[in-house]
Formats: sequence, C-alpha cells, structure tokens
Amino acid sequence: MPHRRRRAKLEPGAATSPADRVRRRYAQLAGEGAAARLPRGFERLGRVLVVRLPEEMRPDFPVLGRLYQEEIGVTTVLRHAGPVEGEWRLPRREVIAGGATETTVVAHGCRWTFDAAQILFARGNTLERARIGAEVRPDEHVADLFAGIGYFTIPAARAHPTVQVVAVEANPVSFEYLRRNVRANHVVGQVTALAGDNRRVDLPRGTFDRVLLGLLPSSLPWVGRAVELLRPTGGILHVHLLRGTREAPAETTERVRRPLEGAGARGIALALRDVKPYGPGRVHSVIDARVRPPA
Repeated sequence: MPHRRRRAKLEPGAATSPADRVRRRYAQLAGEGAAARLPRGFERLGRVLVVRLPEEMRPDFPVLGRLYQEEIGVTTVLRHAGPVEGEWRLPRREVIAGGATETTVVAHGCRWTFDAAQILFARGNTLERARIGAEVRPDEHVADLFAGIGYFTIPAARAHPTVQVVAVEANPVSFEYLRRNVRANHVVGQVTALAGDNRRVDLPRGTFDRVLLGLLPSSLPWVGRAVELLRPTGGILHVHLLRGTREAPAETTERVRRPLEGAGARGIALALRDVKPYGPGRVHSVIDARVRPPA
C-alpha cells in the first residue's frame, strides 16, 4: 500500500537534505541525542535504500524505516547488518520497511536489475564501469572472470556491436541476474554467460584482448589465469585490489608486477587508478596491466 507522504514543519534556515529531514523528524519523536546517532548518509539503489543503523536503535527500526520511505521516496529500506561474507561477497542486510528487495539501477545507458538483499551493487564504482565501456574497442574479445550481475560485462558489450564478451559467474543468484541483464540491455548476441568457477570453466586460451578481474579484496591470485587467456600479441588486464592509503603507488604496482612476472608475462606496463575509498585506511584500486603472454 503506498505510503502517504507527511513532513514535519521545518523552521526557517533548517537543513533540507533527505538525511537531515529524517534526523529532524526522528528528533521530534526520540530526542536530539537519539537523532545524533543516525548516519549522515545512505545508499539509494533504485527503489531500495540501504542504511547503516546502530543495533541499539533496533526498537525504532520500524519508525525509522517509515521516515526514510517518506522522505526519500523509496519502496523498501534495508539495514546494513554486517560485513560482506565469503568469496561471493554476500551482503548482510535486513528489511526494516517495505518488502520487495529487487530493484533496478540505470547509469550511463546501462540497466542492472538485482536483489539488493542478496547482491552488492557499489554506487562508487559507477565511473569505473563507464570507463571500461569507453576503453573497450570495436572487435575486441573480452573475458570477465567475475561477472556478477554484469557490472562490467554490460558496459563492455555496449561499447560497440562487434565486441564479444565471455562472462563467468559462480554465484547462481548473480548468474541468473546476469542473464536477465544481458537480455534487458539487448546484448544477447554479444555475451556468452558461463556458470561456474572461472578456475575450472573451459575458456579458450590465447584468444582475448582484455580480461576483467573485478574481485575484492584482491584479484591477484587470478593474474596467472588471466595472462594465459590473452592473445599472443598481448592485451590488457584490469586487476582490482585494495591498497592502504599510506601505501605508495609504486608499492601497489609492484604487488601486481610480481605475479605477472611469475606467470611469464612480457612487456609489462602498469597504470594505477583509485576507484573509491573502502573503509578506514583503504582504497579500492585497479591496475591496468598491458602485457604479452609467455612466448
């Protein structure tokens, strides 16, 4: 049933951001001290909102969920309940308002549908997804070894009608959304979606121009697998990892150079890009590695 939008009367000069309006209305109900514990921000994913609320506020989760619904105009509010878990990076989230957790995010001409209660979608990666779409050239063959719901597969395929992408995903929930997103973005003829662990899925060696390694906290263990997939003339690897904010760029690139050399890669040229902050003292970075496989 649609929520009737009700707003508390704001005094002249009062802050009017959605988070401030929620805080102000909650203060009227629970006091300024309680309202001060509310987070300053949130993550909106289409019609679903994800917010970090302290456990001690649990008795007020229903009223807070309603306030977020009314002030931000979302259908469902999820509380981020803990760190992501396992190699599939499963989120820990609980519904505090609404019910439906499937949503759609649209950016740079691409559409991604997913279940926000079961699957991560980092808004902070928006520019990196767009960059991949801009980097991919016509006629390229691209391997995405951690395709997820098509985070990078979709912009890569949409870069040009002649691009071909082989997208591998082990999580069965993510894989079904990957297939749906391939259809929704009209790139069915360009994307081959393969279910399973990329270490065991049969991929043609020596045939790819570009390999996407979008795994956190580090995709370094898969560098050797990626090198063997490149054409004999070479290609580009996009290696994602976390680095410390005090770690010099040269230290980070050296962490990538070592496994590349261990895999026999030649002509190594590395470029570091920071994607977004990732918790206290860490940054999500990507190394663009232009290399040739062993002779």
